[in-house]
Amino acid sequence: MCGAVNLTAPNPVTNIEFTSMLAQALHRPAFLPVPSFGPKLVLGSELVESLLLGGQRVLPTALQRYGFEFQHPTLDVALDAVLHSS
Repeated sequence: MCGAVNLTAPNPVTNIEFTSMLAQALHRPAFLPVPSFGPKLVLGSELVESLLLGGQRVLPTALQRYGFEFQHPTLDVALDAVLHSS
């Protein structure tokens, strides 16, 4: 295999889903989201929209095509492994 490879999990989630699942894994409440006007004031509207608020659904197509097997293919399994490993 040669060329660019997307190093992402095979089951992407939105920021809201990530926040909710992380809060659940930590047994903590998920607080209200940060209003977008704060980061826009500090960093600028265009930068915040393109890097922080805009999303991209990137999949590891090349890895999957070559038979790569993910040890933690879903966020809940990955969080459990990270938070409960010793």
